[in-house]
Amino acid sequence: MTFVQLIDCKTSRFDEMDRLMDTWVEKTKGKRTATHAVVGKDRSDASHFIEIVEFPSYEEAMRNSNMPETDKIFQDMVALCDEMPSFTDLDVVRDDQLSEDTVRRFFATLGTAGDLPPLNDLLDEDIHSHDPINPQDTLGLDSMRSEFRMWRAAFDASFTVEDVLAHEDRVCARWTWNATHTGDFLGIAPTGNQVTMSGTTWFRLGGNGKIAELWWQHDQLGLMQQLGALETLER
Repeated sequence: MTFVQLIDCKTSRFDEMDRLMDTWVEKTKGKRTATHAVVGKDRSDASHFIEIVEFPSYEEAMRNSNMPETDKIFQDMVALCDEMPSFTDLDVVRDDQLSEDTVRRFFATLGTAGDLPPLNDLLDEDIHSHDPINPQDTLGLDSMRSEFRMWRAAFDASFTVEDVLAHEDRVCARWTWNATHTGDFLGIAPTGNQVTMSGTTWFRLGGNGKIAELWWQHDQLGLMQQLGALETLER
């Protein structure tokens, strides 16, 4: 189970504290077990700071605490604090990756039957999409809807999300697209062929939690081959 430790302290010497943390990171390189650390400053009290440190488990946190380097840094940290810092140990019982959920809902929505949903709950009004299949980037929600409608008019399709990695405002998804070619696509008449395409999409989420930018990479050559377009060109 993921474990989080909250370190609550007051100090008028934060710059020295910050340099001390850099020293600890350098001295414990390759040995420390923390996976993520965030330091926040109280907006109503400039001397009040809280550090949130994440570990894979309580046991890993204890192994980290028992390192000689950690003990030395702790003593130096106490000396920089205006009062004794407090520690709160938390077992994580819920960890919602909201950006990952947004991306998964995006792919599920693209595969829904019937009319394309408005997408305004998922995509920013000023969304910017980069796709190598298009000569120019797609800008704006209306243009994005038109592009998706073009694909949906040509293919009866669904996405399978294979992997998702999320970090701050960036999400990367590896997906597989399975479809039946039922309508005109780039001048290719409907073939009825069952086609599949794999790809990866990078997402940038805006401050409102909606998708603000996308970068697509997918097997266009393989798709055209499955549609028989390459055979036509070879003739």
